[in-house]
Amino acid sequence: MTGAPGTGTPVVIAVGRETAAGEQRVATVPDVVQKLVKAGFEVRVEHDAGARAFYPDDSFVAAGAKIAASRSDLLKGARVMLCVQPPTVADAGMFSEGTIVVGFMNPANNLDGIRALRDRKVTAFALELVPRISRAQSMDALSSQATAGGYVAAVMGAAHCPKFLPMLTTAAGTIRPATVLILGAGVAGLMAIATAKRLGALVEAYDVRRAAGEQVRSLGAKFLELEINAEGSGGYARELTPEEKVKEQQMVSAAVARADIVITTAAIPGRKAPVLITRETVAAMRPGAVIIDMAAESGGNCELTVAGTTVHDHGVTIIGPRNLPAQIPFHASQMYARNLQSFLALLVDKSGALTRDFSDEILAASLLVHAGEVRHKPTQDLLTGGRA
Repeated sequence: MTGAPGTGTPVVIAVGRETAAGEQRVATVPDVVQKLVKAGFEVRVEHDAGARAFYPDDSFVAAGAKIAASRSDLLKGARVMLCVQPPTVADAGMFSEGTIVVGFMNPANNLDGIRALRDRKVTAFALELVPRISRAQSMDALSSQATAGGYVAAVMGAAHCPKFLPMLTTAAGTIRPATVLILGAGVAGLMAIATAKRLGALVEAYDVRRAAGEQVRSLGAKFLELEINAEGSGGYARELTPEEKVKEQQMVSAAVARADIVITTAAIPGRKAPVLITRETVAAMRPGAVIIDMAAESGGNCELTVAGTTVHDHGVTIIGPRNLPAQIPFHASQMYARNLQSFLALLVDKSGALTRDFSDEILAASLLVHAGEVRHKPTQDLLTGGRA
């Protein structure tokens, strides 16, 4: 980020301690703090905000941040608030009018929070709404956190599998490598593929988008091909027709049945995750097989998945993890903080002051709430469609 924010009192950027259950990440890290302070901002970090991500207060102080003893001290006079999880209704009540909040907002499932931000006339940017264009790659927090999640999913699968992943030649004979199947070759799936390959497994992958095949093969995995092209807009897959779903299910079921570890990543933004693994398919799997369902929080790709729970059925372990990136908080926080740093650069005008012009295509797309209005139409429709 370049330019000092004005010549008077520096703009205060506040970073709070995350309070959501299981959340261990923090919205900034000392390396990024150092750059923000050098750019002329004052960075204020709530006491122990980074402790669970292994960034102690001392490391923030050494980078130039000030430590706030309480939430109220943190937010007093702050112009910008950075967060991982959406601000709570209580937080919104402590914001000054015009405060800029940047982070994941989960608007479809956080209507009370969005309503509170609107009524407080806070300006909120939702990182999940950042468009997937070349200029926004450095701000793409969905991708950075999916990378972390894909890595954790592969390691979790290995930890629960009763087999070695690599092929071993030992005095007791040769051990065949385990087979890992990845369903969905987006950012998370590709990271899971790469990690499973590094662990020595035989890796297969499937995605309804044909373009994903080249990426899968470049990582050394086998791409399962079906004559369906379900490329959708924005880099996501479109929903399949009923006939396509039958063909897909037959091929996927056969691949699942021979796999030792299955990692599912298929999700459609704002909708229930598609079911890729039925109860009957689970029953046909090998005893000891493991399913890591990365779509558990949006309903699950496996019919038996329960979010936040491990289910055992027909000798198969089905894990429905919540918030996988939070399980590798040190590097997940580092990547997220860099996304926010890049996004903050758009909020500073040529004079170095916070901009009031949100016409930039990235800012316009991610602007959720501003000046007492909900600017994101799908969220506005939810609020006015009998749920407000």
